[in-house]
Amino acid sequence: MPEHWLIPETPDLTELVRIAPGALTIGRPLPWNVYDSDGNVLLRQGYVIQTNSQLEQLFERGRFKPRKIERPQEEVFEDNRERNPFADYPDLIHTLEATLKAVTEADPSAQKRLLGLARMMERTCTEAPEASLALVHLYSVGPVIHEQILFYAILCQFIARQFGLEEKRIAVLTAAALTANLALVPIADKLNASNTILNDEQREVIRKHPERSIQALRAAGVNNKLLLTIIAQHHEQANGSGYPKGLSGTEIRPEAEILALAERYVAMITKRAYRKRMNITDARKLIGNLADGNFRPAIPRALLQVLGDYPPGILVRLQNNEVGVVTRRPVRARGPFVKAIFGPRGNRYSGTFERDTSLLEFNIRALEEPEIMPSMDFSLVWGFRS
Repeated sequence: MPEHWLIPETPDLTELVRIAPGALTIGRPLPWNVYDSDGNVLLRQGYVIQTNSQLEQLFERGRFKPRKIERPQEEVFEDNRERNPFADYPDLIHTLEATLKAVTEADPSAQKRLLGLARMMERTCTEAPEASLALVHLYSVGPVIHEQILFYAILCQFIARQFGLEEKRIAVLTAAALTANLALVPIADKLNASNTILNDEQREVIRKHPERSIQALRAAGVNNKLLLTIIAQHHEQANGSGYPKGLSGTEIRPEAEILALAERYVAMITKRAYRKRMNITDARKLIGNLADGNFRPAIPRALLQVLGDYPPGILVRLQNNEVGVVTRRPVRARGPFVKAIFGPRGNRYSGTFERDTSLLEFNIRALEEPEIMPSMDFSLVWGFRS
């Protein structure tokens, strides 16, 4: 394993637990730091496991630090630290898991947890927008259901603002994005990993998941009418072909269409057992086509404007033959901005170098779609303090 990923750090050893088989996969960035039994960092978040041998070593030697989910205290929901989406990613996932568990169990803390997590997502997206969008693309190779739900909430934040939705409605939409698929959580990962045709029971679960998610929210004391309406309608389609009621046109709330589009986009760029993931160019073309009958035209347009031609987190080859990751969308007449990772001859740079792709030498020549993503220290690449 490369030496530049071996960084000294010593957490409380009692907090470290073994990595469960199946928690890590080849070709996917690590979601958290991996430690040895003495508390030394073996690998930083963002390292990509390349071989079965590396994977076996990590299961044998590796430890990680899980977040301890306590009963809700006010400070849990009013976290005023600087937002670093990469460092916060494991905590966001665990907080989402705890929130959905609280809803499922009708815990009195459920509504407070949900509102707190929605506020946390809002702060993350508004204070670190480029890194938040990058999360969606860096971890889109094979996300589990809780990661997909976080991506829906992130995309809803951006699409809704571009569409012009007022802030109060964006907050409710974010809470809806975090809970709309609650009823699918127990089976979603299994469905995504299967390449067989859905059976009748699975189809029924999928078709009824909005209604069952709403039932769980109501039982947990979450009764916001707009939130429940968004969830109820997020599989309706403007042309009347959706479910459960076959609504059409303006019968469907724009918030529901925004959530539906966020889910559709994540599905496009995510690998499934039964198909490859789409590259950003093909995904953009398909989004453009969705304006014809499936959605209000302004909603797909809003997503296309958010993404741009090259959204943060994707890999590109530059005119000078360097390969890098897009870190920022265009600003005025400049950009998008890329951090070069590989030199023109394919050599891995020891650091990263920012390139303004509006300059002729650094124009983007093509998308890069490697079988396995290169390792990156995400916080370092996006300029966050460790």
